[in-house]
Order: sequence, then structure tokens, then C-alpha cells
Amino acid sequence: MSKHHGKHRRDQTLGETEASASQRDVSHRKDAAHRKSGLKGKKGEARRAGHRPPSSAHWAREAESRGGMAHVSVDPRLAPAATGIVTVRPGTRCDLGLIDADADGGLDKDAAKAALASERARIAALQERLYAEHARSLLVVFQAIDTGGKDGTIRAVFEGVNPQGCRVWSFKVPSAEESDHDFLWRYHAKAPARGMINVFNRSHYEDVLVVRVKDLVPEPVWRERYGQINDFERMLSAAGTTVLKFFLHISKDEQRERLEARIANPEKHWKFDPADLVERRSWDAYQAAFADALSECSTGQAPWHVVPANRKWYRNLLIARTIADTLEAMDPRFPEAKADIAGLTVPD
Repeated sequence: MSKHHGKHRRDQTLGETEASASQRDVSHRKDAAHRKSGLKGKKGEARRAGHRPPSSAHWAREAESRGGMAHVSVDPRLAPAATGIVTVRPGTRCDLGLIDADADGGLDKDAAKAALASERARIAALQERLYAEHARSLLVVFQAIDTGGKDGTIRAVFEGVNPQGCRVWSFKVPSAEESDHDFLWRYHAKAPARGMINVFNRSHYEDVLVVRVKDLVPEPVWRERYGQINDFERMLSAAGTTVLKFFLHISKDEQRERLEARIANPEKHWKFDPADLVERRSWDAYQAAFADALSECSTGQAPWHVVPANRKWYRNLLIARTIADTLEAMDPRFPEAKADIAGLTVPD
């Protein structure tokens, strides 16, 4: 088993996105910029040849024309994902190959970073209300392939949030005690208490991802877990926990560049494991496992959001905005003050 546990039916292909139709023009502008800059490697050659995934908006339009929309009951506490994110509609098939990991929404990097600061301020203010209300909670789940950007996203998005009301949990190889329980036991123990925001850096989805790719359990076992995961998330939702799930979608070329950057920078060697290079050989198997998990476990209570993640600044903004919008939709309230407080005076 690797050091990190996370390394460890319909005929419909349907995704939901709020991306605007202008995404096509943005893609054309980016292609021209790439040609001008003379990108090296397969990614640059593919772009110069005009071979790029269609935009998320294009995918949604094409899929809708083929299959129609699934009718599901959507949790009213969930706001729509930020423009640029692809939400996998419950009961439909997700094809990651049709989502452009390099999308930037036509945004300027500096403007996006300024907007991120505003979204972080919204999250901090709403988190205070959620903590004070002490009635409900938020669980934010991050999944991605190696180098997908989970750590960096968490660091960027939750900067300034009061740590008293936020917990981050990273799940790696299960301990002996964890292995002696059912696969959901260790995750349920880290679910957020009332008033809290908890973040899962890797999650219960590892048990339908790495265990599948590495053949750690028989197929009938991991296939049954899709339904068990859905039941688990439904239970959390019924108990007052809003579940937000983000898949950070990067390209294979982007992963290569990030691995090469870690090798080249001595200060990043601590993040590099030679096993990462072995895991990379299983890229296609992981992509298939991710696609099945996203398809099987996107529900009205906890849909999956696929985030274009090649551009870190764009990824961070989209996720921060979605979290802030979700907290706003939850509408946490400060407890009412005691009636006699207004008349009190502080003694000398």
C-alpha cells in the first residue's frame, strides 16, 4: 500500500454548469495565446492543433439535448455552484474527458485574487454566525488525483476563518483500529458537530477509489459502497449537516508539470514521494474510478462539483464563492439576545 491511502447507467452523459456561453470565445482567445507563447510538450501541441476538450457549457448543452434532466429533490440549503463549476446531475453519467481542466472563465488573475479576498471575508462572517447559532454544520469534501491541489485550496480558501469553528481532517492509510471497523467508521467520527465547518482532505471516497485501483478489496465489496456512501451522506444531511463535495480536476500534463516542479525545488521535496511516479501510471484507472464515484454518488442532498483546477487562482475563487453562497443559503442566525441586556451598565 502506498504512503497515502488516497493514492491508494444510464446511457446519459450529463453535467450541469453555470458557465456562460462566452466560454467558447474565451477558449479561442486562450488557444491563440498558447500558440503565441509556443507551449512545449503534448499539451501545447494539442492546443496548437485545436484538440481541446469542449467547454463545460458546451458539454452541458450537448448532454441536455441527448438525455433531459433528472428529477431529484435538491437540498434547499445548497446554493448553485459558482459559474465555471460543473455540477454532476444526480442519476446521470459524468465524463471527465469532456471537462476543460484548463478553463479560466475569461477572468484576469489579479482580479480573481481580489475577488477571492472578498469571498473569504464572506466565509469568515458567515462562519461566525454558524458557530454562534450552534444548530447546524457544514462538511466540505475535497477529492483529487495526486498534485490536484487539495492542500493549497484549503489553505487559500479558509484563510482568516476562526479555527475555533473549523476543523481540517486528512485521511491516509487507515490505522489498525480503523481497519478493524467498517470503512465509514473513521469518517463518521470526524463529521462536524453543530456550529462547525469540517473539511475532509481526502474522504470516505478513498474506499471506492484507491481500493479499487489497487485491488485491495473485491469488486462486489467496493461497488456496494456507493449506496452505503449515499446513505451516510443522506443521514448527515438529515441530522443538519450540509455536505459540499468538490472534485479538483487537473489534466495529466498539468500533473506532470507539478511533479517536475516538486522534484526541481528542494523545498518541495517533502511533498514528493517516488511512489507518486508509480501512481501516475494508473492515471486512466483513477480517472475511471473518479468518474464512477462522481456518477454514482451525486445526489440531491450532496451533489458532486467538478472544479477546473489547472489554474490555481481560478480554482480557489470558484470554491470560495460556492462555499460562501452555500453558507448564505443556509442563513445561519445569531441567537437572540436576552431582553434585558440593552439596559445593563458596566460597573466601574
